[in-house]
Amino acid sequence: MKKIEMKNKKILITGSIGFIGYFLTKKLMRSEENIQIVGLDNMNEYYDIRLKQTRLHDLEQYPNFRFIKGNLADKDLINRLFQEEKFDIVINLAAQAGVRYSITNPDAYIESNIIGFFNILEACRNHPVEHLVYASSSSVYGNNNKIPYSTDDKVDEPVSLYAATKKSNELLAHAYSKLYHIPTTGLRFFTVYGPLGRPDMAYFSFTNKLLNGDTIQIFNYGNCERDFTYVDDIVEGVSRVIKGVPDQEVPYAIYNIGNGSPVNLLKFVEILQEELIRAGVLPQDYDFDSHKELVDMQKGDVAVTYADTSALEKDFGFKPSTDLRTGLRNFANWYKDFYSKEKEQ
Repeated sequence: MKKIEMKNKKILITGSIGFIGYFLTKKLMRSEENIQIVGLDNMNEYYDIRLKQTRLHDLEQYPNFRFIKGNLADKDLINRLFQEEKFDIVINLAAQAGVRYSITNPDAYIESNIIGFFNILEACRNHPVEHLVYASSSSVYGNNNKIPYSTDDKVDEPVSLYAATKKSNELLAHAYSKLYHIPTTGLRFFTVYGPLGRPDMAYFSFTNKLLNGDTIQIFNYGNCERDFTYVDDIVEGVSRVIKGVPDQEVPYAIYNIGNGSPVNLLKFVEILQEELIRAGVLPQDYDFDSHKELVDMQKGDVAVTYADTSALEKDFGFKPSTDLRTGLRNFANWYKDFYSKEKEQ
């Protein structure tokens, strides 16, 4: 592995107004000396646009951050950006996310996750960069029976279109690393959560439903386990990986970033409820039992996610460590504050 200095680098972050992209951009702006970041995002309305607007407003306070609204699938835009900006590093976080949404809206996944990523690879081929880091997903492991999930495991049986597009990204990256010697690193994220997150994620959607008096559905009758990973741990991992460039014959690497401690969904919901009550989002006497329903497994879902992060620890000396209660407490406090202000406006 070759180490690179971040000082004076020009960085493209796609999906910069997304959940992870926002926190990563903010971290790099605060921790790295004299970098320039160009953020690209299409600002789509897959979820509440106010969250994206809040993130963008916050990032625009940094003088070395510049935002461009655009679509990864727009090849002319991507080519023009690379030609004009001459990026040193590219971090591709833009993607159509969500397993369940891929069942009803497959076109969005092909456009963003396949065509969009191909455009990034082609641009990196024609305008060489020092490192391309891109988001993959724990979903590539499918119903892998061997746990914890290791990057050495076979991942050729995806159970959703979303997972298939993420595995395709890894295959495309490997081909471009081999053919054109583009240094690429893929990161398999495990169930990211935290403040300012995506409302379609379980912890956020459960909160919205409970607050509205709706019933939440807990899939697989509560027998699912998820390796919940707090967003600060994710961005710390990404920021370290950026600086470590694969330098073997085929400059290609894959890492898991997960907490390495899966939690049963019923336990997760119990902690979430306690923290929502503690933050004052839900009343002390909230009748939780009347608002939950145990249901069968959702198509495209898997029973367990569990990250083996030994490669990340070995190469970068980092392992996510934020416990679930701390992370959900931070989310609950943010939720209370954010939506209280929304009501006042």
